[in-house]
Amino acid sequence: MQVTTALLETLCAIAGEAGRAIMEVYQGEIAVVDKSDQSPLTVADMRADAIIRAGLEAAFPAVHILSEESRSDAYQAGAPFFLVDPLDGTKEFIKRNGEFTVNIALVIDAVPAAGVVYAPAMRALYYGGDQLGAWRRDADGLRQLHAAPWAGSGPLKVIGSRSHGAEELQAWLQTLPCAHDFVAAGSSLKFCRIAEGGAHAYPRFGPTSQWDTAAAHAILHNAGGTVLAFDGQPLRYGPDLPILNPHFLACHAADAGALLHLS
Repeated sequence: MQVTTALLETLCAIAGEAGRAIMEVYQGEIAVVDKSDQSPLTVADMRADAIIRAGLEAAFPAVHILSEESRSDAYQAGAPFFLVDPLDGTKEFIKRNGEFTVNIALVIDAVPAAGVVYAPAMRALYYGGDQLGAWRRDADGLRQLHAAPWAGSGPLKVIGSRSHGAEELQAWLQTLPCAHDFVAAGSSLKFCRIAEGGAHAYPRFGPTSQWDTAAAHAILHNAGGTVLAFDGQPLRYGPDLPILNPHFLACHAADAGALLHLS
């Protein structure tokens, strides 16, 4: 299976349809239930999941789908598969702050080869794929994304989660031997901010699952960035691997060595 412009456009269209369904719920009353892990679930999650699954099954009938809310029946070890979070940032969705996304990734050989992140409340679509670069499409048009290296020059612009790992993040920030600015953001938009040059580093100490990171990982990689566990190993993805990611650092590839050893 190859990453092509046509494949990316198909994933973008599916994410757009899911985003429209999410916004229909967003504009009304949001009913919330707790899943078994105490994370919130809304009808928007389920509607988006159904739309994405139907779209992927129609366009790529033989490809396994692993979603936060559902899963295809069978998986052939080593085969390409889609990794989906139909509504990333459900807490942000419930708070109505706009920082939630639709995430769809194509994983090949345990690596996210293509990814789409759509923020429907912001009408911002991020996407990228191997050999095709990373892009943002919004009301202002289309532009290619390039992560901005820090390289030890000026304050380190750090972006992080509002909801998870706050104590460990603060401890990490306090040990930095350099000036830094910090901003909080929701969902996979943190990766996208780095991909478009708005931040340098996203250290993650709270729990994440494969579907939370894969799509944005693909975009950041194709904008010149990387996502590494704190032991220096890249994040890997697969139905036969642990669903929970290790703690990680996302940044420009040129900065990874220095940033992993700053604290």
